[in-house]
Amino acid sequence: MAQAEQRRLPIIRHYIFIASILLPSLCFSQTQEEKIRDAELQAEQMRKVKITKLMDEGIDFMENEQYEEANDKFKEVLATARVIPTDLTFFFGKNSFHLGKYEQSIDWLNKYIELKGTTGQYYQECVNLLDQSNKAFLIVKEQERKEAKQILASNYQIDCGPSGKVVCPVCSGNGVIIQRGAFGDIYKTCPYSDEHGYLTCDEYNLLMRGELKPKF
Repeated sequence: MAQAEQRRLPIIRHYIFIASILLPSLCFSQTQEEKIRDAELQAEQMRKVKITKLMDEGIDFMENEQYEEANDKFKEVLATARVIPTDLTFFFGKNSFHLGKYEQSIDWLNKYIELKGTTGQYYQECVNLLDQSNKAFLIVKEQERKEAKQILASNYQIDCGPSGKVVCPVCSGNGVIIQRGAFGDIYKTCPYSDEHGYLTCDEYNLLMRGELKPKF
């Protein structure tokens, strides 16, 4: 037994020697990992503090009717945050409404309801703003349609380019108009374009003003 113990002693000493070398390096490695993790946590905490500060500044601007300044702050949050705060979707949507950006307002307010449901702190206000944004958006689109119609109805001449020809918007350049029937598609020759589906520049301008008469 004594001899066996003596044989094991060099092996034990060898492992103790290796351990004495490896343990400090392992401890050092763990310490470095902890430092990196702590640094990442601190950076993330600082980012959250910055985001909260920017949002608060944006809300203050909005409440003071400084909507452009509020918009800049909210955009800065979007550029800074890794994950967008849920409440930002409401504030950005509300501020967009005040800026007259109704389509943008609708998108962001819908996103807030999608994320928070009916339990969100700003749910009721969000619903009211969403209703106003939808109504305002429809009014704006209707106004734009009327303005476009008024412009086209005036005596403006649209330059058709060097070819002097334009693809007919009625038949989309096909020369025929396709109508869906009960027994299949019905093909009718376009009453405005030539056989190739084109209009002359004069014909195009008359058509845009509602003055071009069909050929048959």
